[in-house]
Amino acid sequence: MHSLTRRSFLAGLASLPLAGSALGQQRGNLLPSVRELNRLGLERMWWSRAVIDPRRDVVTHVSSDDHNVYVQSSAGMTTAFDAESGRKLWAAQLGRADATSFPVTSNDEFAIVCGGPMMFAVDKFSGESIWRIRLPAMPSAQPSMDDEYIYVPSLTGSIYALELRKIKELFQQQRLPEWSGEAVAWRYQSGEEITTSPVSTQSESADGDGLVVNFASKDKSLYSVERDTRKLRWQFETDSAIIAPLAYDGRFLYLATQDFNFYCLDAEKGSVQWEFVSGLPVANSPRVVGDQVFLVPTRGGIYALDTVSGRSLWWEPKLIEYVAASPTTLYATDRVGNLVLVDRADGSIRGALPLRSFGKRYENDHTDRIYVATNSGVVLALREKGQEFPIFHKYPERRPLLPELAPEEPPAPADAGEADFQLP
Repeated sequence: MHSLTRRSFLAGLASLPLAGSALGQQRGNLLPSVRELNRLGLERMWWSRAVIDPRRDVVTHVSSDDHNVYVQSSAGMTTAFDAESGRKLWAAQLGRADATSFPVTSNDEFAIVCGGPMMFAVDKFSGESIWRIRLPAMPSAQPSMDDEYIYVPSLTGSIYALELRKIKELFQQQRLPEWSGEAVAWRYQSGEEITTSPVSTQSESADGDGLVVNFASKDKSLYSVERDTRKLRWQFETDSAIIAPLAYDGRFLYLATQDFNFYCLDAEKGSVQWEFVSGLPVANSPRVVGDQVFLVPTRGGIYALDTVSGRSLWWEPKLIEYVAASPTTLYATDRVGNLVLVDRADGSIRGALPLRSFGKRYENDHTDRIYVATNSGVVLALREKGQEFPIFHKYPERRPLLPELAPEEPPAPADAGEADFQLP
């Protein structure tokens, strides 16, 4: 595990004697009751607390992948939990306190965090430090990665591809971080600052492995570049800057511009499939779940659009943030911080759960799980009642295979006059 700085370590020790009582008070005061959750068809999976000094630090990011939930603090501390059980896996100091950071990026083996001009990699299950590297330029958005490269968007307008194989080689030779520049496999220069995290897509016509890297720039363009040849496949130009993160559903790319336009593009050709005018700028990433894409304009509610036609299915003006979705229900935030349950079919509101203290919410478009946190590091995970296994929206093939069981025999009829009852 990456060693803690002396200051952070001492601060952590100083807060330990208060942690038990403080956490108990927060549990009693903040966590929703079983009755509140039952009323809305929800149940608590787990709750815990991230390693954080609440006297000076706050939670900056909550993120998740198929295995872990990551909570990052302003002091540069990252805490990892098992996404289903809530077991605390590790905590590590990754970067300087109060340095600019982005949410954790991970693959099947390790997690990376950018802290200022440095990037840190740890084993995602143990927190053991793997390597640290000096970035070629200050990042402007969250990096992304595939099995071979890490893609770093920069303030200078360049996308840098760092080769994982080369990084491993430099680490084994004990040449990091001094020789970090040798890990840069290639660079692609756009007109201005890169504004979105790069999104990898698969193309049948691209050379090499067929992988394509897509990213937007302040020069009002979306670029689609072949990973192995660095050849520009297409460039989609808009009339205004693209600042909201991109979304991808396996075939289409979705992007929003500051002039209120929302586009669905064919990822292979860059051609417009449909266009929607939101009426307000969009800064949050659109979220694609099944045959719906949820668009969240600034102070403009949430739109549910059909992914094929772009037709507006419904609009709910009281909502301000996407949180998660199940096959039938959208979970969103309203203007006063409640967790609101919305019927995905018609947009009608089914109920609301007061969670105002849990202001940090992971916008989960991967699974149906709900992950929220307080500024002081209390983390809460919710799910729909009886939903023991997560529903994977992006990778449905990862759903567990359940054994086929013979149907149970129907219960014998109750005796006449026997009172109905409910389990507590």
